[in-house]
Order: sequence, then structure tokens, then C-alpha cells
Amino acid sequence: MRLFVAVDLPEEARQALAMVQKRIASALGDKEHEPFPRRRGTKREDGGRPAALTWVRPDRAHLTLLFLGDVADARVPDVVAAVGRGVDLAPFDISLETIGAFPARGAPRVLWIGVGEAASRLGDLQRALAGRVAAIGVALEDRPFHPHLTLARWRESRSSDRERVLAAAPNGVVARARVGGAALYQSRLSPTGPSYTALARANLTGRST
Repeated sequence: MRLFVAVDLPEEARQALAMVQKRIASALGDKEHEPFPRRRGTKREDGGRPAALTWVRPDRAHLTLLFLGDVADARVPDVVAAVGRGVDLAPFDISLETIGAFPARGAPRVLWIGVGEAASRLGDLQRALAGRVAAIGVALEDRPFHPHLTLARWRESRSSDRERVLAAAPNGVVARARVGGAALYQSRLSPTGPSYTALARANLTGRST
């Protein structure tokens, strides 16, 4: 079973992200933005090639804390029990800001928006949940946690696409969101895109100071 742990976003934040996607897509002449009619192979107004971006649907956007990957069905109840209890941290607010692309050099593959305000507190939550999952013997990705949310992925790209896309991106804070916990999700992949089913939730139970 394919599993991950993520923070959900309120509807206001999802709408703000949709507007950012629309703004970038419009600036690029990309007619394949998910909420709008698709026109395959549409050229940009400047005569260049399409942006070749696959946009993440705002209603499926989330901040991933842990990607567990494929977990044996027999281990899933243990993961549910480990994640699905309170975390002694206080709820907090985050800001979504600063749009970038992975990797930092060469042809980009992922367009993302980062976390500004309270990124360190999001890291505290990530470490708390990672410790629980590691304690039951489930392997985790061995790389530093850099909180971000994926806006789009390139189907094909070249180095110049990074500058072109980032030039169309807004500056400053795009949205704010209240973090009151995180959820364990099962991910199912299909030709129409992924679907997610919540299996457990870890609520933040600490008091604000």
C-alpha cells in the first residue's frame, strides 16, 4: 500500500494556489492548466513551444511531511497506530511563499512553492512523526526535509524554462494556512491522476504560548 503523511490546506489557501497556477499558465500561454479546457499542442503567443507543464489540481494539493512509499499490507495497522495519535505541539500558522524549481541546475522537473513563516515548526512536526514511524521499523527517505508544495511537473523541459516560469511567478506571500495536525494517506494512482484516502490523523494537542 502506497502511503504518505501530509498537512492538508484550507479552501482559501487552495484557491490562492489555483490563482497562482492560472497566472503562470496565462503568462506562458499554457492552455493545459487543469481547471481550464485542454488544447493539446497549443503554441505560446510568442510562437514558442508549450510550457509542457502538468499542473497539480488545487483540491489535491498538500504539504508532504513523510513519504513512506509502498508498505506491506501487514504493516499498515502499525503505521496507522503510530501516526494516529496526538502530538504534543501547539497549532501554528504557516505562509506559502517563494516559488522555485527542482533541480536547482539544468532542466527543471518540479515547480514548487515553499514555506516561509513557521517552517521550523513544520520541521518539528515532521521529526516527531518520522520518529514514530522509524520506531516501528518502517524505512524513510534519507534526505533533509525541505517543506514545499508541488504546483506542477514538467513533462519535458530545458534549462531556460526555469527562468521563464519564475519570471511569471508572483513575489511575496501567496497564502497562509493553519496547521492543526497531519494525516496518513493511502495514494492510488490511475490514468486520471492520484486519489487519496485518509487512514489516520495526528492532531496537535499542545497549548500555544
